[in-house]
Amino acid sequence: MTETAWEDEWERLLWKKKPYPDNHVPKSFLSSLSKNSNFRPYTYWYLVRSSFAVTQHLATIVIFVAIFVHLNERKLDPRALVWASVGTFLAGWLVWEALDCCSGRQLLRGTSASTTRAKIVKSSILVFLALMSVSPVLRTLTAATSSDSIWALSACLFILNALLADYTALPLDTHLRERLTSVLSMNAAISSSVVLASRLPSDLSVFGLTLVSVQLFALFPMLRRRLQAGPAIVQTAVTIILCLSSILSADSVSRTATALVFAAFTAVTFVAPGVHVWAQKYKNEIRGTWDPAVPRVNRTEKPII
Repeated sequence: MTETAWEDEWERLLWKKKPYPDNHVPKSFLSSLSKNSNFRPYTYWYLVRSSFAVTQHLATIVIFVAIFVHLNERKLDPRALVWASVGTFLAGWLVWEALDCCSGRQLLRGTSASTTRAKIVKSSILVFLALMSVSPVLRTLTAATSSDSIWALSACLFILNALLADYTALPLDTHLRERLTSVLSMNAAISSSVVLASRLPSDLSVFGLTLVSVQLFALFPMLRRRLQAGPAIVQTAVTIILCLSSILSADSVSRTATALVFAAFTAVTFVAPGVHVWAQKYKNEIRGTWDPAVPRVNRTEKPII
């Protein structure tokens, strides 16, 4: 049988007895070949804006570490830190309420809005009193541990916190649902804050640092995700403010730390998106009729009983 006849008779079935060998491939086999059919190229400035969440998170870590250094060296009054934390919490709460009003959730909740505010105030007071009561215990938590071990453990926990953090945007009209990775990220940051606070000289310093850690690593990520879904100018302004604050905080500690922080921000915000855009030209995803079907399960569909 000629090759032309094989082309007409060829089928993609190996269980049938055919006159041509099993490894025969007709010329029409690659006619439906498609490359990068589902590929969507990213632009540089889109990736830069998407990296703002990572930059903001790194900036909060730098600010926290700088606060710890100043408390440990007795350069920062812990009472001023506590009052600043309370003022920052109130400002963040007002921003959250403003975002709720912009999304229309307050109108939908109706009379439950006042109840929700009362619960928030009650929870805040309970957390405030709980941290104040456990501060003497936290101060002596790692008394038998060397400082080198504390620095290494804290660094590892902060790295874990940055890797597991949730950097996705949260639309204003969507209810907050925390992922498991974001909960683990928060736990890692709080644990690192606790072991660092145990090296401080006074109970008030421990209380102030743990209060800051709750705001930076538990409350601020939720607000950051909601701001992320807002206008680009807001996200850019928040990123610039946090980056400048972290660079100034690092400069008050060490010039070397300032250079490292500036290099890290530049690499994450500008260099990494450029590398991603450059690497897109090497993407080569080949698809054809021989590819297995990808199942798509509709999770909202009710099971048939």
